[in-house]
Amino acid sequence: SFPEQMVYLEWELSDYAAGPDCLGCHMPAADGAVPVANSGSPAREPFRQHTFAGGNSYLIQLFQNFGPELGTTAGSQELAASRLQAEALLGTQTAALTIDDLQLAGDELTAVLSINSQAGHKFPTSYPSRRAWIHLTVQDAAGAVLFESGGVSADGSIAGNDNDADPFAYEPHYQTITEADQVQIYEAILVGADNHVTTTLLRAASYIKDNRILPAGFDKASAPADVAVNGLALDDDDFTAGGDTLSYRLNLAGSSGPYTVTAELLYQAIGYRWAMNLAHHDTAEVDTFLDLYEGVPNWPVPVSSAAAVTP
Repeated sequence: SFPEQMVYLEWELSDYAAGPDCLGCHMPAADGAVPVANSGSPAREPFRQHTFAGGNSYLIQLFQNFGPELGTTAGSQELAASRLQAEALLGTQTAALTIDDLQLAGDELTAVLSINSQAGHKFPTSYPSRRAWIHLTVQDAAGAVLFESGGVSADGSIAGNDNDADPFAYEPHYQTITEADQVQIYEAILVGADNHVTTTLLRAASYIKDNRILPAGFDKASAPADVAVNGLALDDDDFTAGGDTLSYRLNLAGSSGPYTVTAELLYQAIGYRWAMNLAHHDTAEVDTFLDLYEGVPNWPVPVSSAAAVTP
């Protein structure tokens, strides 16, 4: 009874229920008529491109790199094209990040960021291993990094993320970030009946955190339990239909500007904790997957970015 993937209901409760539908993004219309059989039947239109682009370019990368080992029948070029289509969808039709305000008052720098949804469902959606987060850096006049939140390593772990460091912890939702070990991560965190954080779907009983970015028109106050917002985002007035607004308030004493603030919205199909927790299961399939995971760096896909300089 656990609502693991509720993409359709997320879409149905958004403005996108009036259009466009799922096909509009994941199976865009083809130009012209297309033959649909080899029996001599006339070409038909309209016709949808069967690209099925989604949000799991990392898995496609694994198939591309280890095709023979996995018995993949698709060629490397076809898989590369499919991966690029997925990354293009993530980078152009998912969400947009902007720096709305940047102020320097004495030693305190304040930046206000907005995430604006472009998806017809929560982002990320589908399998709950997926996550998106904000990577923000502040550099001084010489280019030295004075502050960084949300940096990522090749193994896919996010610096400062409590869940990557401790399988029984998780990073809360933030309205204001003041320290480098605070990271705004848009994700679904599952807990079992014992209220312990888990990545095992059969143990999941509820969400202790679900601050995935909402689509336009989604009313978090009236949303049914299966797609509800959970955790601190529920009481965040800036986390609402169509996006989120987040502030950074940083003490830069002892440095000199002008300061450059760079922000990125990054995305992973397989979060570090989800991969690492598999190691508890002693099976050949798990061993194979973890070998592949170690062979391909789990770098995130850039979704959107913005930069600004203080006066």
